[in-house]
Amino acid sequence: MRAVLALGSNLGDRESILSAAAEALNEVGEVVALSNFLSNRPVGGPPQPDYLNAVLILETQLEPEELLMVCQAIERVFGRTRDNDEVRWGPRTLDIDLITCDQLVHESEILTLPHPRAAMRTFVLAPWLEIDPDAYLPGAGPVAELLANL
Repeated sequence: MRAVLALGSNLGDRESILSAAAEALNEVGEVVALSNFLSNRPVGGPPQPDYLNAVLILETQLEPEELLMVCQAIERVFGRTRDNDEVRWGPRTLDIDLITCDQLVHESEILTLPHPRAAMRTFVLAPWLEIDPDAYLPGAGPVAELLANL
């Protein structure tokens, strides 16, 4: 399966955290492309530091929900919690979002694919386009067009 994942961090040594997360993901598949790291202002939530974001493409044998669990485990290694008390869209050491898995359209209690807000996020679309000029977001269209319309 070819998965597109978005990585973000706005606490701690952001660059080291994103690099280490990419290395950890490479342990469950093969990272075939990793974008440059881009600094972005936070979207929503309380006042907080800017994010450093990246997108990577991972070839893996894991099923989407298995990959989600791995991503959440990696987030926890870097201090991410998902308690009910956590502030929605608040600051975090690491955030890993599954954007697409192949061209699968999927909805379960724990995972929606493609990511429901990916088409509206420059910090996802721009780095994705950097590593895959032909990128396509299922149900939304070519990433190049989506980005041009933002």
